[in-house]
Amino acid sequence: MSKFGGDVVDDRWRVPDEIWKRIQPRLPPERPHPKGGRPWVPARQCMDGIFYVLRTGCQWKALPRSLGAASTVHLRFQQWRAAGVFERLWQEGLLEYDARCGLDWEWQAMDGAMTKAPLGGKGNGTQSHRPG
Repeated sequence: MSKFGGDVVDDRWRVPDEIWKRIQPRLPPERPHPKGGRPWVPARQCMDGIFYVLRTGCQWKALPRSLGAASTVHLRFQQWRAAGVFERLWQEGLLEYDARCGLDWEWQAMDGAMTKAPLGGKGNGTQSHRPG
């Protein structure tokens, strides 16, 4: 468990060392601060925060402070997304999985759900259900 800034976050939410060693070289270099100012929040701390949000589904503002300021972590997420970091990680993960286990590249689906619309009417789709 880690405790910083009043929040306690179980270390299982942090990126494991083995995975971080693979992610770090794919991150763009941090820009220098020519006029001084605060140093960059460590990239690993930001990635911990990003993965926390992705894994829990919480809002950015609900990010525990020990994982970084929500605005800082979100900004870094946007920068890395624009730089293609997550797309490259996804592609490399697919290729590695294919090499280890094999993928059927002829048939793929991203995500989907098919359900009946809750207020879809009685099945007589040619008639309008709105008042005239």
